Amino acid sequence: MRALYTASTGMAAQEANVELISNNIANLRTAGFKRQRAEFQDLLYQSMRRVGSTSSDAGTIVPTGVDIGSGVKLVATPRVMSQGTIAATEKTYDVAIRGEGFFQVDLPDGRTAYTRDGSFELDPTGQIVTADGYVVSPGITVPENALSVTINATGQVEATIQGQTAPQQLGQLQLARFINKSGLEAIGDNLFLETPASGTPLEDNPGAEGFGSVMQAYLEQSNVNAVTEISDLIAAQRAYEMNSKVISSADQMLQSTASMLR
Repeated sequence: MRALYTASTGMAAQEANVELISNNIANLRTAGFKRQRAEFQDLLYQSMRRVGSTSSDAGTIVPTGVDIGSGVKLVATPRVMSQGTIAATEKTYDVAIRGEGFFQVDLPDGRTAYTRDGSFELDPTGQIVTADGYVVSPGITVPENALSVTINATGQVEATIQGQTAPQQLGQLQLARFINKSGLEAIGDNLFLETPASGTPLEDNPGAEGFGSVMQAYLEQSNVNAVTEISDLIAAQRAYEMNSKVISSADQMLQSTASMLR
């Protein structure tokens, strides 16, 4: 019976939906995390009576047809790249992006990754790095005798050096943005990679036209809304239950048919 297969595709689709929602909720407190949503499409149809065909020799047109669908499929899990809440951390090397852009990170294999997670640290050489020790491009080093470090809204990094009155400029943070942010490939560790779908990165200083500014001692929180996710979870559960009910009903119909043949 076709209904068994059709309902099974619905159950599989909602199972994937619940998995996405669970990942969103799990990353509720992950800095810079961008939630995902599931997008579905209907599967192929079998036309029992094609719309627009003729129903008589006189050329009478059938106004509606008879099409039987075969279920649903998961086609995309795009990330919602909306701005997350910016929270104060009182930590010198925490940097939040307010607006468009990604920090650029140099991976050990030579590739460049992109992130919205600005929870940076210093490595043993004084370079600004991510929590995993990856260098934040363009590789800014803080001197050992620096008394304080400031990062202004345009990404200029300056340090007050012991024995000097004027602050010393250490470097310039740059941001990258993409024409299709949802086309970036997530590789874990709050990092994304460029893909043909995302387009090539456009680089410039924070505050430039089309780019956001940065805020020192702040972090961008996850853009996951707990209430929305719970509501979506309940809807997905109910859809799963309804599809399982269809399978149970189809099974009962087959059982009735089989009992008639005895």
